Amino acid sequence: MRATLLALLLSLASAAGYALAAVVQARLAQAGSAGRGALRRLSARPLWWWAVALNAAGALLHVAALHYGPLTLVQALGALTLVAALPVGAWYARRRVARTEWRGALATVGGLAGLVAVVGPAAPGDALSLPEALAVAAAAALLIAVLVRRSPAPDGGGPGSGPRAASGSVLGLATAAGVASAVASALTQTVTASAARRLPGGPVTVWQAVLLTVLVAVFALGGLLLSQAAYRGGLAAPLAVVNLSNPAVAAVIGVALLGETFRAGAVGWLVAAVSAGLAARGVILLTAGPPRPAPEAEQGPGAGREQPEAEPDPGPVTA
Repeated sequence: MRATLLALLLSLASAAGYALAAVVQARLAQAGSAGRGALRRLSARPLWWWAVALNAAGALLHVAALHYGPLTLVQALGALTLVAALPVGAWYARRRVARTEWRGALATVGGLAGLVAVVGPAAPGDALSLPEALAVAAAAALLIAVLVRRSPAPDGGGPGSGPRAASGSVLGLATAAGVASAVASALTQTVTASAARRLPGGPVTVWQAVLLTVLVAVFALGGLLLSQAAYRGGLAAPLAVVNLSNPAVAAVIGVALLGETFRAGAVGWLVAAVSAGLAARGVILLTAGPPRPAPEAEQGPGAGREQPEAEPDPGPVTA
């Protein structure tokens, strides 16, 4: 019980760090720091390094939480990032959180809570074996490649451009970011279990440990850059999808490979289906986003206003 409580506290602190990082990333994305050459432009901005530091702090707290709690529980608590990021992002933009945004956030978090409730966690400290970790990494890399290929830049234009295409692109990139983050967490458990000499199948060699560490870094950095690209479409909807796909992938890994199970039989599957629908409804609400400002507010004072017609030139004035 004490270990679970500690995992809960560490997860909450991690969610706060990730929420602040998401707000900073969204501000950078709205400023145009995405697309081709994004990493070079971002690295020249001090604000980006604040986002990296906040993400790193959230990741370290997340790793500590994984040491004391099961993967499914810790990943699901990450959904609280959305609840924390909404008011912070609205405060930063000097506006109020819209009712639709609150409804979407609560629906998403409620759906995730329902999904977690019917998943029986494995014992804390369980981790993927080395062959399982490599197989998960390969499958995730293939899935991410497909999602990215089907999700061009949100503002890329072309015959498939438009609000609906842009929304689909953003959600695809956010899904890929969530997959990358979940796999990074699962591989992190393997690395920590290896360091503690508790890895299933026995200890790994030095080069195998280095390989796993590199994979964790690649997936973590990939998740960071994919989410940065997704935030071109706003903060709430991409963050909701990241927080939805992340624990969903973690649950698949937990059930398939770590011995976690669905509880309550047919009732559990029904609860899972209803919860998934509720979470999807929340994402749809968040996709609508906050009310957009009037054109005058977007283009500056006087923009969008009708200008008085110029009076005809009366010609030269004669005495």
